[in-house]
Amino acid sequence: MVIAFDTLLLSKRYRHSGIHEYAKNLFREFRTSLTDRDSISFRHFVQANYGDENLEWHSTPGCQAIDTPFLRFRRLWQLGVGSLAARAAGADIIFSPGPAILPSPMIPAVVTIHDAMPAKLPASIIPKSAVAKSTAWVAAKWSRRVLTDSESSKHDLIEVYGLGSEKVSVVYLGYDREQFNTRPPDPEKKRRLFANKGIRHEYILHHGMVQHRKNLARLIQAYRILRKKNSMKYLQLVLAGGMGWGADEIRREARLDFAADDVIFTESLAAEDLATVIKSANLCVIPSLYEGFCLPLIEAMACGIPTIASNSSSIPEVSAGKLRYFDPLAIEDIAAQMERALTDTELREELRDAGLKRASAFSWRRCAQETLRVLQQAAA
Repeated sequence: MVIAFDTLLLSKRYRHSGIHEYAKNLFREFRTSLTDRDSISFRHFVQANYGDENLEWHSTPGCQAIDTPFLRFRRLWQLGVGSLAARAAGADIIFSPGPAILPSPMIPAVVTIHDAMPAKLPASIIPKSAVAKSTAWVAAKWSRRVLTDSESSKHDLIEVYGLGSEKVSVVYLGYDREQFNTRPPDPEKKRRLFANKGIRHEYILHHGMVQHRKNLARLIQAYRILRKKNSMKYLQLVLAGGMGWGADEIRREARLDFAADDVIFTESLAAEDLATVIKSANLCVIPSLYEGFCLPLIEAMACGIPTIASNSSSIPEVSAGKLRYFDPLAIEDIAAQMERALTDTELREELRDAGLKRASAFSWRRCAQETLRVLQQAAA
């Protein structure tokens, strides 16, 4: 069986996004796990200067690189050229790690739709693209199978797109175990990083894209309540991640009552630097309004950092109900849970141990193996 891997989402334009991280790690796992003796092989599409340079693009046993000039024409690729290229490469099925292609009668498709966010959140929280919305709808309806990241997302996709339950398969994501673990960070690298970013050594952390759906304005407001207590005045709030939809408003909220070094925006960080920031935090807070899976949640738990989170969407499922949760719309509740997680030593140990145990269940190898099984079933 020959599977075409759609590499559209592995371009530099998607770097630092969760969908790129997913595509990148599946691509790596497939490349390293297959041999010429396997009954399954992959074809992946390449073009000079197109893809993430941190990935190997050449052919390997079981994975053949197909050079194509059409990857640069994103819309054409989505509208059918990708499927045509897969058919020309002799593939039996095409796999797209996001709703980036319109499935075609030319070749069966399996598409990952990570969540139903555009339908679940208002336009004031998430930008609405008519093209993206249409592409996701057609991908959901016309693909042979749909992969998604959680049972919560599966429920939403069935509700929003009217899909049969048997068409949607849940495969949990993995995380980078080489970076996100309990090994202490290099002290000198940490010193230089913190000096460069203005981070002190006692702080509350959120990591992930700085955008409206992450609910960071309310997190800042909860932090404001916390800082009114004398015992909490030493704590910074560190928001580690690139700037997304609504970042300017979130920055304005952070400037209302605080000194410049109270709320730190690091912008995008390399994986090693991000791991250093996570491992050194007093507490990680995930206040998102909606998540299909939430990689930052797993990364924080894998680093052994006490973590609390909102009770929305997939977050309680992915963390197996083992953390402490709050209403993401209730600022007082967020502040109260933060204070308890910072001051209750017994709770902190409980959160750390529960997080480590749950994070150990996830890996990109397992994600790739389960994805491959769905692809085989779909091709059959």
